[in-house]
Amino acid sequence: MTDLDADASEAPAASDSHGSEVMADSEHREFVLITGMSGAGRSTAANVLEDRGWYVVDNIPPKMLVDLVDVVSGGTRPQKLAAVVDVRSRDFTTELSQAIQTLNDKGIRPRTIFVDGTDEALVRRFESVRRPHPLQDEGLLLDGIHKERRMLGSIRAGADVVIDTTGYNVHQLGIAVDELINTDITVKLRLAILSFGFKYGIPLDADVVLDLRFLVNPYWQPELRPFTGRDPQVRDYVLQQPGLDRYLDAVTEMLHVSVDGYLAEGRRYVTVAIGCTGGKHRSVAVTEELIRRLEGRDGVALTSFHRDLGRE
Repeated sequence: MTDLDADASEAPAASDSHGSEVMADSEHREFVLITGMSGAGRSTAANVLEDRGWYVVDNIPPKMLVDLVDVVSGGTRPQKLAAVVDVRSRDFTTELSQAIQTLNDKGIRPRTIFVDGTDEALVRRFESVRRPHPLQDEGLLLDGIHKERRMLGSIRAGADVVIDTTGYNVHQLGIAVDELINTDITVKLRLAILSFGFKYGIPLDADVVLDLRFLVNPYWQPELRPFTGRDPQVRDYVLQQPGLDRYLDAVTEMLHVSVDGYLAEGRRYVTVAIGCTGGKHRSVAVTEELIRRLEGRDGVALTSFHRDLGRE
């Protein structure tokens, strides 16, 4: 079992930690809430924060979040506080929403990180540790997953960022969390450009999805097949295809306009997913090219990630 699967092994017992935001007081403390699907990596995300010096409280009932902040505020007042919350009762959604609203009323605006994964990935993780889902009762494992997904629908929709951990190992999830908790105040928006393979599924956390399967696939060129979109011979083959430069000009302009809107609306995290068949050649080369074209935007931090590279 990997550390990323720890949620599944601990599902019926304790859970992990979550979220971050700048408080509205003069000390500018940060408060992060971590929640999401059981087995999706809440514990791993919490461990990353703890390793970075955050004060992390695991498996806290949502109704106690306000008390937690009050208690902490009366003590040593850590600058970085994180709390992990998960589904334990039928009133979870209502309790968490009410707690967040109460915190907002106090001038404390926690950032919510929601970890997720495909049903197939969650089933594999639970089966690997031979533990039941906390909401499974007498039903099937999938019954518990579907029940939890329904209960968390509104929380997921209101989260500041959703991390799809389906193709992540522990190291990759750690990098993703590190990117999110970087508190450079000059960064207004974190724009992640993610390559993926359609045969492995569309990323759950994608805000924009682009399909590059209209391009000729380097896979069918025997001399290019072993290489990836990061290698110059594949990159040149992809980027020199007729019409692609015009397509990238249009996509770049579209993203610049979108970024203007995201900044105006106060969006802090956006993920652009770029797909080809296997996530090895075309999507990788174009992801790297788009990062190059978008560099230099004030207030925007760019990150590239190749979800399925090396998976074949």
